[in-house]
Amino acid sequence: MNAPLNFDAALRLIRLGLEEDFAHGPDATSEATVDAAAMLTAHVVPRQPGVVAGLETVVWTMHEVSPAIDVTVHASDGDRVAPGDRLVTIQGPARAILSAERTALNLLTYASGIATLTHEWTQELAGTKAKVRDSRKTLPGYRDLAKYAVRCGGGVNHRMSLGDAVLIKDNHVASVGSVVEAYRRTTAAFPELPTEVEVDDLAQLEEVLAFSPDLVMLDNFGVEGTREAVDKRDAMSPGTKLESSGGLTLDVARAYAETGVDFLAVGALTHSVTILDIGLDADPN
Repeated sequence: MNAPLNFDAALRLIRLGLEEDFAHGPDATSEATVDAAAMLTAHVVPRQPGVVAGLETVVWTMHEVSPAIDVTVHASDGDRVAPGDRLVTIQGPARAILSAERTALNLLTYASGIATLTHEWTQELAGTKAKVRDSRKTLPGYRDLAKYAVRCGGGVNHRMSLGDAVLIKDNHVASVGSVVEAYRRTTAAFPELPTEVEVDDLAQLEEVLAFSPDLVMLDNFGVEGTREAVDKRDAMSPGTKLESSGGLTLDVARAYAETGVDFLAVGALTHSVTILDIGLDADPN
């Protein structure tokens, strides 16, 4: 999975979630129904199969609410899990655990949903050289968690921000008149950064391949057009990687992968998240 989940980024989300939950006072329901001295043992359990990600957010959320809460994690991020598996056991003051429950589960189910979908893509691409990649189509504050979840599911990350790589798109090209001029300017200004160029057709691809860029994004190419693009790449600049992009879906993923492209860019991994249903089950008294 390479880089671990960033604690500081996750803690900002945890504190924001808790701030929202306590915006109008303490947990009224728990204070009314649960004795102040009551202790609780509960388990984080999936309701459906999937790939889990973000388990540490449960630990960090519980400890943010109360250091007296003891948390034991039984699984690892990236694990395939089944309904009923005990992923985490939580023991401690009942009111504190119940108050932290929703924030912890919100982050865990969100990340696990991304990891599960990414895993589906990686399974579809198995046996080819293509990897599924995410995009910057993430909600503010959630990027690190979302991209971490992609890694947990077996995918790879695109750039994390605007400054760690160059991506020349159509609006950049329009501003300077040609894709070649945009490439010339960006590589002159930021020679140390990896450079990716988006192209709309094969003619534009030929222009760009003459400069042997690191990576070319094939925007809305069909399968046959992608196969032609791979042939041109192999002939003109075999060291350049190709990335298919634009409305890709699982049912066509393998057809694209078998053309010989290196990446499939799938913004839906993070912008159309369906959570993995995971709950907190308390032991009976």
